[in-house]
Amino acid sequence: MNAILVHKSLNKKAFGISRIECFAFALFYIVSSLVYYFTIWITNQAYTNYSTPFWNFSNYISSSGVDYLLKMLFTIPIWVLIFRIFLNIPSSKKILFHLVLFPLFIVSHKFLYYKISQYLGWGRLSGFLEIWDYYISSLFYILQFSFFHAYDYYHQNNKQLLLASDLKESKLKSELSALKAQLNPHFLFNVFNTINASLPKNQDNTRLLITKLASLFRYQTKASKEDFVPLKDEITFIKDYLSLEKERFGERLSVEISVDYKIENTLIPPMLIQPIVENSIKHGISDLIEGGTISIKISKEKDFIKFEISDTGKGIENKSNIFGIGVGLTNTKLRLEKMYQSDLIVADNHPRGTLIKFSINV
Repeated sequence: MNAILVHKSLNKKAFGISRIECFAFALFYIVSSLVYYFTIWITNQAYTNYSTPFWNFSNYISSSGVDYLLKMLFTIPIWVLIFRIFLNIPSSKKILFHLVLFPLFIVSHKFLYYKISQYLGWGRLSGFLEIWDYYISSLFYILQFSFFHAYDYYHQNNKQLLLASDLKESKLKSELSALKAQLNPHFLFNVFNTINASLPKNQDNTRLLITKLASLFRYQTKASKEDFVPLKDEITFIKDYLSLEKERFGERLSVEISVDYKIENTLIPPMLIQPIVENSIKHGISDLIEGGTISIKISKEKDFIKFEISDTGKGIENKSNIFGIGVGLTNTKLRLEKMYQSDLIVADNHPRGTLIKFSINV
């Protein structure tokens, strides 16, 4: 039990960094400074005629302690920039950051360290020998960020493996649930056709509604077997769903759909938008006498497809508890997190209602 508590304590994170990572980061610099100090001591023993004791704290501080403390302080903002602020950019673009930050790190570190050494009267290299400080700092920069990138790759790879495992388990559970509640689709479609055929000729609207309902079931059957569908198929499904809802609400429900035609063939997970639209109608518009408008906007921005679903309903006061209301929104949020590491953002719509937005990379 105590071991579990210690493990949780070490993995407690602040700003996305665990305590054990902070400890390893500090230990790396302490060990590096001690290795450098030992190297200087060995060199002095070989090229001087007198013997000096190995450990002297003041010698350690002046020869390597402050040097590596400055390296650590200059490394922290670079590390935060590359591995936190720009965490999700491609590795090729991170190299471009290094091309700028590498010389800045070397020159800034050397300038400040030399100023401190001069002020405190510490010995340092001078003249042509200063090139060794450039050389050693350059090697250290390359070495430490090679470690950091290797650790980041290991961490991200483990995270992806865990997400893949969770998705596989979630998919298996969904398939089992579908099997338990399965009604033979062919039987269902045959029933719809039979009902359609039995309707009088003057019941065209009813016949159309049944056809759309059959299309909804057909799409849901397809969605249970496919991981991705074209965006245009998802939009057709949403339009059929909303047309059935309009029959129920009449003029109380207005619909606005705007989709960039250039991205209609983009593949997205099926049934991604419908739970959000259903939530907007059920919890936003249905209770209002005057009804409201559902607006769906889908566009592309750089490498992302942006989704915005808004309503002019009564709005949501406690947005922190919205994912506990129903299964649909919660499942959509989890799917976005696991498949795209994307957040489902809930905000106020203006002048009234709720705006839900998210984006996926393509």
